[in-house]
Amino acid sequence: MAAHRGGPWWKLGRDGAGPGVKTAVALLYPINLALFRRDWRNIEGVPATGPAIVVMNHISIVDPIIMAAFIWDTGRVPRFMIKSSLFKYPVVGWVFRTAQQIPVERGSSAARSAVDAAQAALARGELVIIYPEGTTTKDPDLWPMQARTGIARMAMDNPGVPVIPVGQWGIGSRRANDSVKPKKRLGRRRISASIGAPVELEDLRARPMSLDVLREGTERIMVAVRDEVAVLRGETPPTEFLKPPKEEKKAS
Repeated sequence: MAAHRGGPWWKLGRDGAGPGVKTAVALLYPINLALFRRDWRNIEGVPATGPAIVVMNHISIVDPIIMAAFIWDTGRVPRFMIKSSLFKYPVVGWVFRTAQQIPVERGSSAARSAVDAAQAALARGELVIIYPEGTTTKDPDLWPMQARTGIARMAMDNPGVPVIPVGQWGIGSRRANDSVKPKKRLGRRRISASIGAPVELEDLRARPMSLDVLREGTERIMVAVRDEVAVLRGETPPTEFLKPPKEEKKAS
């Protein structure tokens, strides 16, 4: 059952909700209500005010639009870091640009500007949402993949800013090895999201910065996200994360 914090969704006068966000909410939130049955869990786990880094698993290219409604229901304004290629889609891209989301040019010098924009948002006390896998999961059972260490570096660079894990399940959640296609049913499709406790990283911040520290921090964050997904799915998660295909080609 969906829960709300911060008043009804149509009250758009929230701190940081500029014209672009208000327009996107006014147009897309009713569509979300019409198409999906929402199961939001532990929304009080997102701080009501102040900066926070929210980390999510990534199943479908429409995740940001669906999860934006989830974050809106926590009473906060979402600022997603999203790979720039999604901004090229006619409708989706318009929504992202209008709502001032943060495009990420992976593998280029422009990637630094996205990090700077995210840091500036945190400095303003905003909520920054990151998909640290860098793409939709390629795991055949749709569990979260091994993440990039950039998420741990951002966490380390912002002491005192909580890192909030979120697991989501529903859209795009038909697994590649499902032998039987689900029956088409009338009515709204269920989508679920669950917020976990902030990831403990203080002991890592006390150590000299190194690749090992970043990898350990990234692992902790993704385990927390994976565990929230496992709760939603009612399944035991794998103990190892799939390595993203592009990463497998690189010598490490």
